[in-house]
Amino acid sequence: MRPITVTSRSASTSVRQQVSVLAVPSQFTIATTANRFCSRKRNVAVRATTRVHAAAAPQKSQGQQKISAEDAKELYRDMVLGREFEEMCAQMYYRGKMFGFVHLYSGQEAVSTGVIKACLRKDDYVSSTYRDHVHALSKGVSARKVMAELFGKKTGVCRGQGGSMHMFDKEHGLLGGYAFIGEGIPVGLGAAFSCAYRRRVLGEEDCDSVAVNFFGDGTCNVGQFYESLNMASLYKLPCIFVVENNKWAIGMSHSRATGSSYGDSEPHIYKKGNAFGMPGVHVDGMDVLKVREVAMEAIARARRGEGPTLIECETYRFRGHSLADPDELRSKEEKEHYQKRDPIPRMKDYLLKNGIATEEEIKEIEKEVLAQVDDAVEFADESPKPDMSQLLENVFTDPKGFGIAPDGRYRYEHPGFTSGTADIS
Repeated sequence: MRPITVTSRSASTSVRQQVSVLAVPSQFTIATTANRFCSRKRNVAVRATTRVHAAAAPQKSQGQQKISAEDAKELYRDMVLGREFEEMCAQMYYRGKMFGFVHLYSGQEAVSTGVIKACLRKDDYVSSTYRDHVHALSKGVSARKVMAELFGKKTGVCRGQGGSMHMFDKEHGLLGGYAFIGEGIPVGLGAAFSCAYRRRVLGEEDCDSVAVNFFGDGTCNVGQFYESLNMASLYKLPCIFVVENNKWAIGMSHSRATGSSYGDSEPHIYKKGNAFGMPGVHVDGMDVLKVREVAMEAIARARRGEGPTLIECETYRFRGHSLADPDELRSKEEKEHYQKRDPIPRMKDYLLKNGIATEEEIKEIEKEVLAQVDDAVEFADESPKPDMSQLLENVFTDPKGFGIAPDGRYRYEHPGFTSGTADIS
């Protein structure tokens, strides 16, 4: 386990310490529209069948996709940013700067970077989980806005009203983090439906955006997952399902939480895609280049109108389920096994061995990331708290008729509001 030095100049005093890192239509309103949509879907059914049969076993790489030196260094930078950001979150949480549950992504960076940073455009969509900070960063949301949201500040991505588990950014297509498992999958599916509807029914030929759903292995045992696989396959939607299988569903190991497919000695989530007529792919989620390669094919396939793909990324989180988890259930041997596969040193080794970057260049990247994270903490710490005027926003569908008094002020500002004696007529 390699310690990374994290610097924070955020709150009053300087600290430096070693951290061990390990708008979607709900239904077709008229029959003719449905027929037009479904006919487009049938046109690609034959082509898709061949790919489904080929996906009965893990798809093997036919040679690594070429990557430019600039892109390779950007992938490294994005993973380091994710790691340093999350480890700083741990410091800030234990110093009382963050509240509630905070779930860190440390160890799983190759998945976010390999799918989002490497393959998606700004007009593509991402639906996340409660482990959403790094997904937001990879999608382009500024570290300042993400950290400020974690601090509960007005300058946060959701103005301090979302917190750790509910990052949302319309500009970057981030459809939100979700506290309950499986909640975000139908939302991402809806975004994919919207993209397909615009292209096939409304005739927007240039609309080839895709939606990517991220979720964990434990989520694959809930109904939304299967319902969404079915609808995505039925309408050949541009949706990619990415399972971040970190081997643990909170405190339940994967083998105890999920049943095996017929004939297998252990559960394989990617094989569930075949039952719904889509390719299922298993990939080493601790290798950013392998994740990138699989994601590129799945996303290109979705843009061509050939439908969804289920990708199972075998990865590992280097901390407990949340910062409130003492992490006593996983064995020392298991943790050490995956720590040796840390995706960041692996990518660094790739850069060095292939002459893409020197030690000095890598150190400069890491230095820039540390400065960016420090800046985010300082920004968050100095930002104002949300105004009281935000209290009733996004609560009432008609705030002018209920939450706001005739004089234009919010009712909670009136004398006697909290005691129940205010005039609310």
